[in-house]
Amino acid sequence: MTEGAGFRAGDVPEELTAAEAGMWQAFRNGSVYDLSSGDAVVDDPHGGHPWGPERSVRARIVCWLLLDGPPALAGRVSSLKLVGVRVTGSLDLAGGTVLPYVELRDCRFDGEVLLPEARFTTLRLVGCAVPRLEAARVHTEGDLHLPRCRFQNGIRLTDAHIGTDLLLNEAVVYRGRSGRSITADGLTVGQDLQAEMLESHGELSLRGAKVGVSLSLRGARLSNAYGRLALNAPQLTVERTLYLTPAGVGSPLLSGTTPARGTRIQRFECRGGIRLDDGRFGDAVDLERARFAFGDDQELSLRRVHSPELRFLGDRPQHGKVVLSGARIVNLVDRAGAWPGAGNLHMAGFTYENLVPQGPFPLTRRLDWVAAATAEYAPEPYERLATVLRAAGEDEDAREVLLAKQRRRRETLPLAAKVLGYVQDWTVAYGYRPGRAAVWMAVLWAAGTLAFAHAGHAPRSRDEHPFWSPALFTLDLLLPVIDLGQAGDWQLHGGWAWLASAMILLGWILATTVAAGATRLLRRN
Repeated sequence: MTEGAGFRAGDVPEELTAAEAGMWQAFRNGSVYDLSSGDAVVDDPHGGHPWGPERSVRARIVCWLLLDGPPALAGRVSSLKLVGVRVTGSLDLAGGTVLPYVELRDCRFDGEVLLPEARFTTLRLVGCAVPRLEAARVHTEGDLHLPRCRFQNGIRLTDAHIGTDLLLNEAVVYRGRSGRSITADGLTVGQDLQAEMLESHGELSLRGAKVGVSLSLRGARLSNAYGRLALNAPQLTVERTLYLTPAGVGSPLLSGTTPARGTRIQRFECRGGIRLDDGRFGDAVDLERARFAFGDDQELSLRRVHSPELRFLGDRPQHGKVVLSGARIVNLVDRAGAWPGAGNLHMAGFTYENLVPQGPFPLTRRLDWVAAATAEYAPEPYERLATVLRAAGEDEDAREVLLAKQRRRRETLPLAAKVLGYVQDWTVAYGYRPGRAAVWMAVLWAAGTLAFAHAGHAPRSRDEHPFWSPALFTLDLLLPVIDLGQAGDWQLHGGWAWLASAMILLGWILATTVAAGATRLLRRN
């Protein structure tokens, strides 16, 4: 065949157009093939200005070059580097093995890019307009770069394997037929997945994905007006940190660094639910200055998440819920104003070891935080908070938390137990303030001594009886387990007998309450 002979010799096939012939020669030379006009408006691949045949190549010819292209010129490495080129038809490399380096910048694709089960060394599409990218189970030894691209009907990267980095910085992705903007379930990325300032319209799905270093959604804007979830990533594994934080605008995006002072920033924003259930994060989940716009039926779900650190430092969600049930965190870094109100926070089974508040977070606000998470009484959040405070040396605050727990529990008790609870609270604060018992005992002793000094008293035995002492008599009544030889040897009548009975009852209440407090103290120690 003439075409085959031309290919073996490296000659340009006759069927190629002038634009394609130039691309063919640039491929053999490993050089950039630039068909841009120099006019920014005309060269915008996302604009409406038409690109004619002078800057158009057929997708079939691109596939021919990549899968079975001509040999490189002597001393050169063949590669496909296109700028400002229109690719007509669907670029179908499904199942193929592409050895040359591929980089397309500011190009326009008329049809879908089909890469399922294809293998690349490195693939870069930068600033391109693509109707849809189908790349399920694609495999790259190096990077897959898609920054500043626009995808009108979504991206599919299901079970893809990216050897080093996956870049989606400043990409704009609209939902496809499934309602998802990016479908990347089972994705594996060897190093970083950067999607900084990504604009996603639809569900971003990363179920079961694995990222070898960090996942950055700094400055990203996720929205899904068609479903409950804007970010659906249960069982996500990130070896280091998940960033849902601000990014600098108008300056180089330096992943992992804080924007310089005075730099205009773009916050991470999410309009739709976030699901990170059962996620595993090696360093942290960072939500600094994040903004959430949830509907009433949407939530930030962190169920059973494991991470050394959770930085809950975003804006308070006005609607929806924050769910931390079953999550296990070492350091909880938070702000008082970041948490939602009562009924919108769920923390059943949530464990953390250290509290690192940023800014004022008084104990009263911390107790409100626990109360907001327990629409119905549950002892676990109070006990966890008390344990953490005690471990930090804040024993007084820990007692206040446990006292708040008893008061919350009291509201669930029947009337009689509730009344007894109020008495215990007023007297010795359920034993968490034992000093009150001594105060009450002294008050009752003084009052009883003054009262019984005027009481008529008759000895029970005329032969032997102790010397009458109102002070010792009152103390004998108030101390139920100690016999001072007064209460049993003197007999009172009328109202004085009723007063003595009241003293005995109050003594028992004080004694049992102090005993309960001592038991709790011994159990804590």
